[in-house]
Amino acid sequence: RFYLPLVLASLRAMAGTGEEIAPALQDSWGDFWLFRFFVNAAGYASIVVPGFLLIQYFKRRNYLETGRGICFPVIKSCVFGSEVKSVHQDDGSLPLRAEPTESSTARQVFKLLFCAAGLQASYLTWGVLQERVMTRTYGETETDAGEKFKDSQFLVFMNRILAFTVAGLYCALTKQPRHGAPMYKYSFASLSNILSSWCQYEALKYISFPTQVLAKASKVIPVMMMGKLVSRKTYEYWEYLTAALISVGVSMFLLSSAPNRTVSTVTTFSGIVLLAGYIIFDSFTSNWQDALFTYKMSPVQMMFGVNVFSCLFTVGSLLEQGALLESLRFMARHSEFAAHAVLLSVCSACGQLFIFYTINQFGAAVFTIIMTLRQAFAILLSCLIYGHTVTVVGGLGIAVVFMALFLRVYARSRMKRRSKKLPPGETPVQKV
Repeated sequence: RFYLPLVLASLRAMAGTGEEIAPALQDSWGDFWLFRFFVNAAGYASIVVPGFLLIQYFKRRNYLETGRGICFPVIKSCVFGSEVKSVHQDDGSLPLRAEPTESSTARQVFKLLFCAAGLQASYLTWGVLQERVMTRTYGETETDAGEKFKDSQFLVFMNRILAFTVAGLYCALTKQPRHGAPMYKYSFASLSNILSSWCQYEALKYISFPTQVLAKASKVIPVMMMGKLVSRKTYEYWEYLTAALISVGVSMFLLSSAPNRTVSTVTTFSGIVLLAGYIIFDSFTSNWQDALFTYKMSPVQMMFGVNVFSCLFTVGSLLEQGALLESLRFMARHSEFAAHAVLLSVCSACGQLFIFYTINQFGAAVFTIIMTLRQAFAILLSCLIYGHTVTVVGGLGIAVVFMALFLRVYARSRMKRRSKKLPPGETPVQKV
């Protein structure tokens, strides 16, 4: 927005009718998702580039040996960290799952129901609100058509600021491992996490929510392809079978036609590109976080570190664009949107805490089953609330996708049990 008025002013000077052309041109560029993406990226670069130069400067100066003064502990923590990496990945990864040996069966069942209910309530509400905010108008009356909220980056900022607060309070009130990772390393996962969330919100302007959910479920297919081509990984037959079933189910859903499908729910090229961006950025986030877990840290410390930089990047970009005040004014005009944005952030932050607690108590397999069920319920809720039409063929496609996902979870758990019985020196086939 700093440069766009200059361009429009030059166009107005060159054309006598520029006063009529400029507002329309500004609206069209402002509504184009690729333009907004580059504007946001420029805002992040204005923070990343100076930070990168400072880090290189302190490293070249050998600041650990020559640094002094009141800023030394802060610079050391941000640039160099406090301790070396762990030798074993398990030291810094997710905490070991609590064994239910001393707990009664009823207590374990209650914990499982609590985790399942918390995850379903958090993420189902989050999904419904996400679609409401991005696809519906606010302030609509008989005389006024209302207006839509367009700035996805503000929603990302709202989610991250609350997650940062929750994680910070949790770390302050509970005992955590001594932190050793250089703080700047969180910025990589933070940047990719912001971009993946932005792509996720923007995609809802071009595709339906059920399509987005199925695209997330089929993320395993490009991961397997990249593993095969780049890393020369090998996979079991059931992995190829489930990947094929997922691709067939997604194709059945996307190719099925509904007679009353509206323009807003049709899968467009922009929606496909944004979904691809979401998958790419999200895959990088998880892989970079896995690498960071080689330092001794808890998942909540990871949540705190990533969200610190997420808040810094998003608020900096919003202020540079002048979009923060504009979004706050929109929130002041529409109290319903304010309630939706706050509840969206609460669901996102609480959902992350439920994820950590569920994996800690019951392991990744149980967590995957709960979240797979959540995806199926999210599609059902979206169709019931927002009137998405699903044909018989599309419904069969959804059923095939989730059948393949459950088969994948079952087969993986069987392989893990079998790998524990392997003799020393023998390793199982690598999995996605």
